[in-house]
Amino acid sequence: MSLEFSAEAQKKLAALCERYPSAGSKQPVVLAALKEFGHLSDDAMRLVAATLAIPYAHVYGVATFYTMFRLEPGGKNTIRMCTNISCMLRGGYDVLAAFERKLGIKKDETTSDKQFTLIEEECIAACANAPCAVVGTKYYLDITPDGVGKIVDELKLLPHPESEVV
Repeated sequence: MSLEFSAEAQKKLAALCERYPSAGSKQPVVLAALKEFGHLSDDAMRLVAATLAIPYAHVYGVATFYTMFRLEPGGKNTIRMCTNISCMLRGGYDVLAAFERKLGIKKDETTSDKQFTLIEEECIAACANAPCAVVGTKYYLDITPDGVGKIVDELKLLPHPESEVV
C-alpha cells in the first residue's frame, strides 16, 4: 500500500481514538479517517481499515452508505441537489432535470471537463427554502429550473469544491 496518512492526520486520528476508549473499537473514528481523502480508492479504504485495525468490510460499508464519500473522483464542483419530500413537492425533480440538461449529464455523473458532478441528495436540511442544493459550503435556496443556468455560470467563475467542507 503506497498511500499514507500525513503526520497531521495521524495525530488527529490518534487523538480521536483516545476520545472513544470505551467503544472497544476504533469504529467511531472511521468517518474522520475517510474524510482525509478526496475520493476513496480501494487503497485509501484499506489504509483506513489497517490504521484503525477494523475490518475492511466495515470501512467499505461506511464509505458506500454516506453520499458525502465517492469511490471515483468527482468534478471540481459537486452539486448535491435535494429531492427529499419538501424539495420534491416544490419542484426538486424539475430542478434536477434542469441541471442535467444544462450540464449535459445525468445524476451521479461528472462532466467531461471535470468541472461538475451532479448528485441526487436525500436531504440537505434546508427544507424551508425548498427546492435547494449545496455545493461545497454554498447553499442555493428556492431554486427554479430557470435559475439553474445562473448557478452553473456562478460556479464556473467561483468554484466551491467539496474540500472546503472538511
